[in-house]
Amino acid sequence: MNPTAVGVLAATASSALGGVAGGTTRFVIGATDAVTLGVFRFGIGVLILLPVALALKSRWPKGRDWLPVIGLGLLFFFAFSVLFNTAYSFTTAARGALMLSTMPLLTMLVGAALGVEQLTARKTLGVLIAMGGVALALITGLSSAPEGAWRGELVMLAATFCISLYNVWSRPFIKRSDPLAFLTVGMGAAAIVLTIWSLLIGGFDAVADFHMPQWIAVAYLGILGSALTFMLWVFALSRISPTRAAVTITVNPIMASIVGALALGEGIGLNLVIGVVAVAAGIWIASSEARR
Repeated sequence: MNPTAVGVLAATASSALGGVAGGTTRFVIGATDAVTLGVFRFGIGVLILLPVALALKSRWPKGRDWLPVIGLGLLFFFAFSVLFNTAYSFTTAARGALMLSTMPLLTMLVGAALGVEQLTARKTLGVLIAMGGVALALITGLSSAPEGAWRGELVMLAATFCISLYNVWSRPFIKRSDPLAFLTVGMGAAAIVLTIWSLLIGGFDAVADFHMPQWIAVAYLGILGSALTFMLWVFALSRISPTRAAVTITVNPIMASIVGALALGEGIGLNLVIGVVAVAAGIWIASSEARR
């Protein structure tokens, strides 16, 4: 199969799993806190990835690459994780995922600002259409949103900016090591920092009140929502451009909405459907020029 097609399929699968992880986070966040949930998610992920990386004799970062790889890991698995989990303590699974779906556009803007990718008139039009769709969906759905949902959406926007920077900056380091080693180092560094923070705030005390549904949610987040999801994402970034990988994120709000509706009884309004369609249309307009 064409390497580009393989990369797109990997990114799409990662986005689908990530959408389920968003709904799962919304389900379990009330029983813990953003930092401790990050410990479970990425701690389990590292425990799975590290033995695999060692067994496969992965090519680890070398020399000066270690510090940037660790820094990118903290940007993604620490800063993004805490912001992502915090956002879902304020807003619904669907609304949070809709805001996250602007990631391709932010990736494009960040790439343009850093000189990685040229921002043309067509790309700008796509950005405006997608952002307009998000604004319309969130504003027209205020009556059904939780109180203070706007806080969660602003926090999710900050989280999305973190992952956009990660998308643009990570590719050269992935190529100089390999996707599995790059991912394991970054996730491991973040898991250590998250664990120290959780111990300082007594975050693990809430675990005593976990029941089977919470443990199942944590297991999903660690095994599928961490190890597999981000392995697929980093693999995709090693095969295709940051923007093309980011385009697949439109799958995320669909999966998150389904989980939110089934597990939490959160409604899927017409405004959210319109928002997802507008984001998908905007991303297609903005990215189709690059494919030609």
